[in-house]
Amino acid sequence: MPYVNIRITREGATTEQKAALIKGATQLLVDVLGKNPATTIVVIDEVDTDNWGIGGESISVLRAAGN
Repeated sequence: MPYVNIRITREGATTEQKAALIKGATQLLVDVLGKNPATTIVVIDEVDTDNWGIGGESISVLRAAGN
């Protein structure tokens, strides 16, 4: 029973995009490892940009600075 956790910043991923991520991750496990898609779990966590940091700065600060 594979479990995949995808973490993205909460910046407007659409329902369709999330569905594509779930489908694609599931299919990857089927194709590469021969896993059963019926028992493959995919969870998408959306993290506020204030709670995600790179290089000592939050994504919110980096986005505001144009990075």
